[in-house]
Amino acid sequence: MQDIENYQKKKQFLVCVDSDGCAMDTMDIKHKKCFGPCLVEVWNLQQWEEEILNRWYEINLYSELRGINRFKGLAMALKEINETYIVIEALDRFLDWVKETKELSNESLMKQISKNRTVCLEKALDWSERLNQRIKELLPREKMPFANVKDVLEQVHQYADIAIVSSANYEAVREEWLHNGLLQHIDLLLSQNIGSKSHCIHELLEKGYDTNHVIMIGDAPGDEKAASENHVLFYPILVKQEAKSWNEFIEHAFGKFLQQDFRDDSIYYKKKFYDNFVQKERG
Repeated sequence: MQDIENYQKKKQFLVCVDSDGCAMDTMDIKHKKCFGPCLVEVWNLQQWEEEILNRWYEINLYSELRGINRFKGLAMALKEINETYIVIEALDRFLDWVKETKELSNESLMKQISKNRTVCLEKALDWSERLNQRIKELLPREKMPFANVKDVLEQVHQYADIAIVSSANYEAVREEWLHNGLLQHIDLLLSQNIGSKSHCIHELLEKGYDTNHVIMIGDAPGDEKAASENHVLFYPILVKQEAKSWNEFIEHAFGKFLQQDFRDDSIYYKKKFYDNFVQKERG
């Protein structure tokens, strides 16, 4: 697997694909078995566990913030916990790091701790490392791709380069895609250690792709925003309609994308995408 510095485009077209909740059916289980429970454990929040976990799932799974970077999601949760339940010691230092850092990753957080060790920063790192370990311990059957994904990627790769663009942990994404036989159809894996999804797409465009030849496939508003900020196309994988969405991509959207006739359709798909989130929030 190449790194971004040495990557060279092979085809005129590029398809960027998010991992958790988009290609991989891992979003719900990771938040419900790893992210949320580790939050409760690290900050000793068992007294309010049900309320805090429900709020975590609401934000990270069923709202327009779905797919938010783990540390941004943690910052939001800790602010609410600080205001509603208990005081979070040295919270401001963690919030400042989230706001100011160029890289929201464990490595960046460790560098910050080496400069300015505080309780909240250390607990945030502990939380992130714990959930990474918990993800590793998930059973193989709990880390499977959605139906149709493998076949779609195989077909797409005949005509386009494919890059994973994810805000998740690099090692976890690589292991999951490799285990499920998907990595053979991928040219590049970009994750949280590279930067935001918007930054990753920008770096890919620097390799010589035309914006009309690039499409981002994602399940979260952050994916659509990253595409929009770089003036590339976007195709949504709808929550609870993932297999159908992938099937529609290969049967309808991909051909139009290759013919450079997808921009008008993208308006329809974006509306359908955001309407789906409104329904989830109301439901």
